[in-house]
Amino acid sequence: MTYAQRGIAEFLGTFWLVFGGCGSAVFAAAFPEVGIGLLGVSLAFGLTVLTMAYSIGHISGCHLNPAVTLGLWAGGRFPAKDIPLYVISQVAGAVAAALTLYVIASGKADYSLAANGLAANGFGEHSPGGYAFGAALMIEIVLTLFFLLIIMGSTDTRAPVGFAPIAIGLALTLIHLISIPVTNTSVNPARSTGPALIQGGWALQQLWLFWLAPVVGGLIGGLLYRTLGAEARERPPVVGAAINP
Repeated sequence: MTYAQRGIAEFLGTFWLVFGGCGSAVFAAAFPEVGIGLLGVSLAFGLTVLTMAYSIGHISGCHLNPAVTLGLWAGGRFPAKDIPLYVISQVAGAVAAALTLYVIASGKADYSLAANGLAANGFGEHSPGGYAFGAALMIEIVLTLFFLLIIMGSTDTRAPVGFAPIAIGLALTLIHLISIPVTNTSVNPARSTGPALIQGGWALQQLWLFWLAPVVGGLIGGLLYRTLGAEARERPPVVGAAINP
């Protein structure tokens, strides 16, 4: 595949992740009568990754997440020269999706960006459950670390062929079930950047954490699996978000 094809695939895949995942949260909050709850939002994120993994995995690998791209590089699965293309495409897709969500949500007269937001990530008073900075840092590192282990393990040649997207989609669903109350779930700097740039204010001020923690977790996860699976022959990964995910 050409650079352009891979970049466009990552843009579209990340757009779908943020539009579908964050959109479910935005409309559940803006329209309580259509509220889908924690499980519904978690499933939405998992399903976006699952659908995109089967749709564009053969084009770009379907990373959809700078932490995944960097983790795969650390794990020896991805060339450093391609990192800028993927990260720029992922962030651009996330910003476009957040802007699209804002335009749609604004179609309701009582929607307020300041009051209702765009499912941005936060800690302290902006954590859904009031969790402090330390808790947010820890959960984002741990969950992204295990997300990379699942991605790399499910795409190893010793794993059953064709089931990686299912494992990755289910993993992202579980990740959201665990961490939505803590940070509104990032594990994906692109997913965090899109809503934060459109929403501004505190979301933009706290964005740095949702780059730092997922990237650290992703790098650790990639290096750890590289050690665990050192003797395995590996095929090109079909992964997801990160996705958030």
